Amino acid sequence: QVQLVESGGGLVQAGGSLRLSCAASGRSFSSYALGWFRQAPGKEREIVAAIGWSDGNTYYRDSVKGRFTISRDNAKNTVYLQMISLKPEDTAIYYCAARLDNGPYNYWGQGTQVTVSS
Repeated sequence: QVQLVESGGGLVQAGGSLRLSCAASGRSFSSYALGWFRQAPGKEREIVAAIGWSDGNTYYRDSVKGRFTISRDNAKNTVYLQMISLKPEDTAIYYCAARLDNGPYNYWGQGTQVTVSS
């Protein structure tokens, strides 16, 4: 299994930037695909970005394309979400998650709050 802990959230003005980090424990970190999700108050959790474990392919939901970048450093057992040009609608709790073999995201961090003011 893998344990995940997010950090890097905070309060930022619209147009600002934040970098979220997700530190993982476990020897098989590099075998997991990683994703970032977010959940705003009163709304369902949604995927923000994902990165594969082997080919490094990335996915972004349309609303963050060109603004967010997901990356991973397997040597540090860490996945990042670099966010620029933040908008108030990006406000949410952000979670990192991991999965194996394109299965369900079984492993989740505790979440980190991102608040973007206008």
